[in-house]
Amino acid sequence: MELNKRAFGSSGEKRAIEYLKNSGYYITAVNYRYGRLGEIDIIARDGDYLCFVEVKTRSSSAFGTPAEAVTKRKQDRIKKLAQIYISQNSLFDTNIRFDIIEVFISKDINGSASYINLIKNAF
Repeated sequence: MELNKRAFGSSGEKRAIEYLKNSGYYITAVNYRYGRLGEIDIIARDGDYLCFVEVKTRSSSAFGTPAEAVTKRKQDRIKKLAQIYISQNSLFDTNIRFDIIEVFISKDINGSASYINLIKNAF
């Protein structure tokens, strides 16, 4: 059975959260939204850094790497949402970082993550 696009992306996000937790991150928010601006997949603490993490899940790199799918426009939206999150939570003196997690998994429902790549300071 093959996963639909939303379930496939959700599966990648779950694996990314597990990966971050196992790497010592503390997850503060998942799927943070503000109005119609879009969404930040994961917001997490890594030591002194507040990390805004975009997760991209793919079954292959036939159309480029997952990180290459995070366009300048998407980066700008994430940055704008990060500013709002920081303002809402009075985190003005916090070190921040924008990361990307690439998750490669097979498309069937039993697919496991064959590769997870965390790119710190991606943009």
